[in-house]
Amino acid sequence: MAAQSPDLARIIARLAADMAHEPQRGRVADYIPALARADADRFGIAVLTADGQMHVGGDADHGFSIQSISKVFTLTMALNRIGARLWQRVGREPSGSAFNSIVQLEHEQGLPRNPFINAGAIVVSDVILAGQTAAAATAEILDYLRMLAGDPAIAIDAEVAASEAETGHRNAALASYIKSCGRLDHAVADVLQVYFGQCAITMSCRQLARAGHYLMAGGRGPHGEVLVPPDRARRINALMLTCGHYDGSGEFAYRVGIPGKSGVGGGILAVVPGRASIAVWSPGLNARGSSMIGSLALERLAEAMGWSVFAA
Repeated sequence: MAAQSPDLARIIARLAADMAHEPQRGRVADYIPALARADADRFGIAVLTADGQMHVGGDADHGFSIQSISKVFTLTMALNRIGARLWQRVGREPSGSAFNSIVQLEHEQGLPRNPFINAGAIVVSDVILAGQTAAAATAEILDYLRMLAGDPAIAIDAEVAASEAETGHRNAALASYIKSCGRLDHAVADVLQVYFGQCAITMSCRQLARAGHYLMAGGRGPHGEVLVPPDRARRINALMLTCGHYDGSGEFAYRVGIPGKSGVGGGILAVVPGRASIAVWSPGLNARGSSMIGSLALERLAEAMGWSVFAA
């Protein structure tokens, strides 16, 4: 890996320069008022390689709302807590629908298709909530991300959390429907508090790349400590590849070819197993709710480095 680092550094520097001049930048998530002020001209990238080197470009240290990227980490927490029993409450199949679809949920009697659509993440939040208050569950998620990233400064943006709660009527409907099917153990209001809180966590690309290290390293942390079993890390990566971009997951797999999870804050966490943990951020979104510039940057990075799970 060390021999690749100089080339990788040059590639990232070129990517950051190229992305600054891309004319098509997408549209920020203005349906969440606190995100509507994001500057679509921003772009950041951080790549943490298996040998511990961090390469950054652009706005890599600018904090942004990770939104649905948090679902990777709450899924990990839920699996650590109840193991394979989680799959009795949420599926593992691509949705083929928008991230907040209620039609599919109704058709399948309140069983979410996968843990990365909103309905699935609401069920995962319910699992984490067990035995504690909503505030304590939210703090547990925040502490987990701080531990993974090795940075106690990571925080929840209270304005974003409040904005999510004020405008999250579709998520409230999803949670209420799941509850009506007997698939939530806790009060809808408490589950939503946990869900909105996790989505409002603010991180930089550098912090997010560090947090994703265990998925790149077969479940191990930066000092070799076992955070999750290797088979669990592999399966989370598989879900990221097949479900991490909602109804755009197939297109991302086709163009980029590595596991990834997007968020409507414009961030994407991507993993090259055994090679790198990557975070990109640019707030403008494509029609499927993923960062337009971030997706393009990952496509070019994967091509330049030969990083594809489908490569020979």
